[in-house]
Amino acid sequence: MAGVRYRIARISLGRRIEFARRVREIGKRLEFLEAGSDAREKLEAAVLQAEIDRAYLEWGLEAVEGLDIDGERATPQMLIERGPLNLSMEILGKIRAECGLTEDEKKN
Repeated sequence: MAGVRYRIARISLGRRIEFARRVREIGKRLEFLEAGSDAREKLEAAVLQAEIDRAYLEWGLEAVEGLDIDGERATPQMLIERGPLNLSMEILGKIRAECGLTEDEKKN
């Protein structure tokens, strides 16, 4: 978005381990649900994927500048909660790129 700047955390071995621990159980459950054919399982899998995306943002987004939400200067948490989806998805992509994850790792 024009005029918006953000800072993401740099990856380190310790941070990567911390994040892996944070989403390990969600990832296992997600894999199980994605293998199912039931519509409820697919819906639950989508919810779990969104939870993982949120965890990436909470873990990797350090700062946001040049964005107001509801008349207030945006914070990373505010962006996650109420910010524009397209900006959140852009930042999510940058965080994942910083992590250097493969497509399979991104799913888990």
